[in-house]
Formats: sequence, structure tokens, C-alpha cells
Amino acid sequence: MTDTEARQSYDEPYVPSGRRRPSGWVGLVVFAGVMLLMLGSFQAIEGLVALFRDDFYLTTSSGLVVPVDYSAYGWTHLGLGLAAVGAGLGILAGQTWARVVGVVIAVLSSLVNMAFLPAYPIWSTIVIVMDVLVIYALTVHGREIKY
Repeated sequence: MTDTEARQSYDEPYVPSGRRRPSGWVGLVVFAGVMLLMLGSFQAIEGLVALFRDDFYLTTSSGLVVPVDYSAYGWTHLGLGLAAVGAGLGILAGQTWARVVGVVIAVLSSLVNMAFLPAYPIWSTIVIVMDVLVIYALTVHGREIKY
């Protein structure tokens, strides 16, 4: 073994055979998992508010993009929120199914929040932006978390 080979073997961390070394993008995927946990919690809270205090929102149900009762929006937000929390936990555990579910949930969440935009514009915009970041992290770098 030459001096250069010996130095390289000490510089690199041990990676079991058949596995690749994790890159710096793992942090972005962990960020997506944590964001799904947080966004899911926020969605569930938003759903509970729509179910129990529909007078909290400043527009009538006829002023929404999809004119339905706030109870329908409440159940939709609550269901999406719980699914997002489950997907976030799966992503942090390195599960492949959770990446697929996370992307689907983020797309549905952005569509539902776009329909909910007249009732809560600033909050819905923030959630849509975070959904886009989660979609990017999971589709481009999602494989990095399982090494």
C-alpha cells in the first residue's frame, strides 16, 4: 500500500460495502420530513378551527374558490394534516413509501390551500411555499436519506 492510498483510507469514514456515502443533501431531506411534520400539525389545527369556529375566517363560504361549507374544508385540512404527519415520520425513518406519500400530500395540500386562499391569504401562501420546498427536497434529493 502506498502512502497516498493509506492517507485516503484514513480520511474517508467507514461505509459498509454495497452502501454509498451520504451527501450533504441529507439535511434537506430531513428538513422536508420535519416540515411535513410541522405543516401537517398546522393543517390539522387549521382544520379544527374550520370545524369548531367557522366565524374565525373573514369570508363567507360563498366567497371561497370552491363554495362549500367550512366543515368540508375542516375535514379536508384535518385529514391532510394527519397524513402529512405520518409521511413526515416515515421520511425521517428513511422509508421510500413515505417519500411518495409526502409528495402527493404536499401537492394536495398546496391545491387545498389555493382553494382556501380567500379565507386566509397570508397563511395559505406560506403553506403553499413550504409545500413547494418539500416537493423539491423529496423529488430531487429524497434518495439521500436512506444510505
